[in-house]
Amino acid sequence: MLGSLLKQWFGARVVAGYSAEPKRMHLGCGREILPGWINVDRARLPGVDVVANLDACARKRLPFPDNSIDEFMANHLLEHLHDPLSFMQELHRIAKPGATAVFRVPYGSSDNADEDPTHVRRLFLHSFYYFCQLGYAHADYGYRGDWDTRSIVLSVDSARHGGKSFEQLYDELRTQRNVVHEMTATLVAVKPARTVGSAKPAPMRLEFRQITVEPL
Repeated sequence: MLGSLLKQWFGARVVAGYSAEPKRMHLGCGREILPGWINVDRARLPGVDVVANLDACARKRLPFPDNSIDEFMANHLLEHLHDPLSFMQELHRIAKPGATAVFRVPYGSSDNADEDPTHVRRLFLHSFYYFCQLGYAHADYGYRGDWDTRSIVLSVDSARHGGKSFEQLYDELRTQRNVVHEMTATLVAVKPARTVGSAKPAPMRLEFRQITVEPL
């Protein structure tokens, strides 16, 4: 039974507990089931491989060994979590060194962030810094994960913002609402976790992406 589950989760080529296939995890998948990924959701929906409450990681670990996952993806999940630090710490535990995690979230100053009554937090440009140990020079929340932010892509409406420079968009981002509709952040697992003050944050690429926003 356990062997068949491991093959389902970790790919077909399992030899002595090891699979050569990259292990990719789709977190909070809902009904968007991705072939070749480990689809994880708290609801027992068709196609979900692992049922787990991702907002309860402080109380119950995910059913995966340390250093076992190559890649994570979560679309519009973080804004629903009451305890994102425990969640990110647990992802760090099961991540391989250098594993990537891609998060899509509504930007904090957009109506998209506030309209859904199940959203419990807003996320902004520097929110992901708090998933890095280097962000805790003046506080200690007991968080022990460590992720560098490799890049952030901010999606803006091409009809409103086409032709604007990076500097113009960045200034509007800081002073106006509803400039950015969605933020996509790519993080990289740093292992072993660093100590506070031991290094400077890795350079982060920031990009504005023009998209077509359909009227309601």
